[in-house]
Amino acid sequence: MAQKGKIFVVGFGPGDFKHITTRAVEALQQSDMIIGYKTYVELIQDLVSAKSIVSTGMTEEVSRAQEAVRQAEAGSIVSVISSGDAGVYGMAGLVYEVLIELGWTEATGIEVEIVPGISAINSCASLLGAPIMHDACTISLSDHLTPWNLIAKRVEAAAMADFVIALYNPKSGRRTRQIVEAQRILLEYRSPDTPVGLVKSAYRERQEVTMTTLAEMLEHDIGMLTTVIIGNSSTFFYDNKMITPRGYQRKYTLGEEKQPLRPHQRLREENEPWAMNQETGTARDDFAADPNAGRFNKPSVAATPRPKKTALEMATAALAMVKGTSAIKVTPPKLVQQKIESIFELAVSPGVANKFFTPQQMMTLAEVVGEEGTMEYTPDHQIHLKIPTTEPERITEKLQEVGFLLAPIGDVLSLKACDFCYGEKADSIPYAEEIQEKLGGMSLPKTLNIGFNGCGMACYRAVFDDIGIVYRKSKFDVFIGAKPVGRTAHAAQPVVEGLEPEQLLSLITDIIEEYKANAHPNERLFKYFKRVKKILHYTYQDMSSKIKVEPAPCGD
Repeated sequence: MAQKGKIFVVGFGPGDFKHITTRAVEALQQSDMIIGYKTYVELIQDLVSAKSIVSTGMTEEVSRAQEAVRQAEAGSIVSVISSGDAGVYGMAGLVYEVLIELGWTEATGIEVEIVPGISAINSCASLLGAPIMHDACTISLSDHLTPWNLIAKRVEAAAMADFVIALYNPKSGRRTRQIVEAQRILLEYRSPDTPVGLVKSAYRERQEVTMTTLAEMLEHDIGMLTTVIIGNSSTFFYDNKMITPRGYQRKYTLGEEKQPLRPHQRLREENEPWAMNQETGTARDDFAADPNAGRFNKPSVAATPRPKKTALEMATAALAMVKGTSAIKVTPPKLVQQKIESIFELAVSPGVANKFFTPQQMMTLAEVVGEEGTMEYTPDHQIHLKIPTTEPERITEKLQEVGFLLAPIGDVLSLKACDFCYGEKADSIPYAEEIQEKLGGMSLPKTLNIGFNGCGMACYRAVFDDIGIVYRKSKFDVFIGAKPVGRTAHAAQPVVEGLEPEQLLSLITDIIEEYKANAHPNERLFKYFKRVKKILHYTYQDMSSKIKVEPAPCGD
């Protein structure tokens, strides 16, 4: 029986070795493979002794999780790393989602251990002083995965409730309006003088700490490495520190070593006028309306005691409710649970060979995309849709009803076929459609493009795709491993000439299955072919042009 592997999902904190836990170091040193965003891998490389390290770009989280699961199922011990805490905007949830998709259970599946780390809200708060001593929340301003309207609601709700707020992912090169809108919402509920702390690269070489105010925070440099901590109505600055009191001044005399009230006296209603009455289940109106009331043991208005119900009255009311005869109006619960809008992404086209859209299809596109979504025409003759919705199934139904061919977006197999010249050259269309039906949209380590040409002219540039298929003299020529861009760009390597049509699907399937099983995350087919030197029984040949580039002449 094959040995089961294990996945560690490791949060290594802010990046300083002094703030990484002993358990995190143990997990990294026990691992056969480390998988992570390349910047994070560089931060912990001195602690790693793994035989294999896989680093990928910022947007490759899904492929990292999939590779971790695949390697662990093959028996390896794998560490998937996140900065901060892996369970806070990190990799922990995504690893579980990938496992659940595969039918994993804790009892029978590979072992998973989440190793906690210091989250950015904690590391940044420590550099500011004590800004999160009272109720606090974290909100990511990135709307790549969450619709902006939902983010804006959360910012407003947190502002209304007087939370201390930590904003993650506040701004990037392409996302500049979100932090501006967040400030606008907050200023509707918070004073312009509300303390704000900006912490960039906490506990790393380029650490920067800035104290400012809500009104002036946009005058400072804010980027993806910045965490923005916004105080509540009682937060204050003192000697370059940002402090949020927890409320001890309401019940304790902080300047005296001996407190005037004994512990049991501090719990009496007259000394906790802001607290909920345990018999009526209500809070005093003056404190409910004014969060600062009683801040220094002085209520803002005179308190009016509520009349208390007698024990008989409460018992009679309870009995009446049990019998169903109560005249008391029962208020239904205020459910805050809502269908969460997500960004639904997919690609649509009128067909494998068909490039003609009908008026009905165009009207349906406009309907499903609406005012909030976007549609982008791509060189692959597809339209990419991004639609905020709670009902993606309904969208796909509408698109399929008008004859659209649907495909996922991302690291999947995509087939682009020429529109043929009809007549005798239309004979190859069924083979293109068969490949699309069997393999189209397959999840892969990296996007894989198949170019399909219906005649020997190959005018659709199929030989410059990952896999090129050219129909010539009623048979197929197959090419693999093109590199379409860059100084070393080259066409694909010819591997088969004169393949019988009924053998095409089987061959393409075998090539793709081998690539899927053995390629690294984010590794294009041409890189994989170059690395392993052989796919099936086809030996790699260097197709790159060896062109000598003359140095540019110097000018005065």
